[in-house]
Amino acid sequence: MPFLGYFKGQPTEHVIRYSSGRIAREGQGLAFFYLKYNTQLVVVPTSSMDANLVFNEVTSNFQTVTIQGQFTYRIHNPRKAAELLNFTMDPATHRHLSNDPDRLAQRITNIIQMETRTEIQKRSLEEVLTQYESIAGSVQGRIKGSSLLDPLGVELLSVYFVAAKPTPEVAKALEAEYRENLLQKADYAISARRAAAVEEERKIKENELNTEIALEQQRRRLIDLQGENELRQANHRGQAAEEEAAYQNRVKQRELALYQGIDPRKVLALALSGLGENAGRIGNLTITSEILASLLDAKDAAASSESSPMA
Repeated sequence: MPFLGYFKGQPTEHVIRYSSGRIAREGQGLAFFYLKYNTQLVVVPTSSMDANLVFNEVTSNFQTVTIQGQFTYRIHNPRKAAELLNFTMDPATHRHLSNDPDRLAQRITNIIQMETRTEIQKRSLEEVLTQYESIAGSVQGRIKGSSLLDPLGVELLSVYFVAAKPTPEVAKALEAEYRENLLQKADYAISARRAAAVEEERKIKENELNTEIALEQQRRRLIDLQGENELRQANHRGQAAEEEAAYQNRVKQRELALYQGIDPRKVLALALSGLGENAGRIGNLTITSEILASLLDAKDAAASSESSPMA
């Protein structure tokens, strides 16, 4: 029928049916027949939606930084959102008749940017470049704790900042500084390795020197011990020689004591007799005139002693 139409909403769509300017029916995912000439349909999506954001802000040290991210939101109060924005839909094409649904994401982006500006202005460029993820968490907490999105009937589910970029000129300067720091760290590492090698070599030489000192100390103790042993041996040999000499002296004294009562000329004769017995071991023998006279006197004395008994 040309004046009768049929509409079937999705489960994630809040449908408001107006008939002659008044709300005739409202609900989630409605399906119904309607009269085309006096019916308007307002369809508000209630599913979660994602939107990207990119904006520039200035840090506390007056450096421009570009924030890139994404946020997720949902319309939790469709009636309030429909009162603020135009969500009228063409039932035939199932498309909205205005661009207001697309503007909702931009309005949320503006609120996020406003809260982000407050956080970024507290931080330097270096802090923003390293803390942008935590900044996103702070922004989400500030928005949820406020009523900024209540007039829109929107609930902010999440905020993510995926990048924070400085201007190209500042980025080059930071890269140069970073490269310089890397080179300094590399030089420091090389110096540290060299110092460690020198220290290790010093320890090795010190250990070698300590080893040599220990060996020399052991050698000195060994030499001292050898000297003490040789000195003891010399003392023992000296004592033995002294005792041997004393013994030989006592023997000689006993032998001489045996000859004390005998005529010296006879003793001399006995000595020469002993020399004769060992003549093979004597190279030269010198007999002075005094010795010869003594021997002759001893011979005459012996002859006279033999003739005296015969008389």
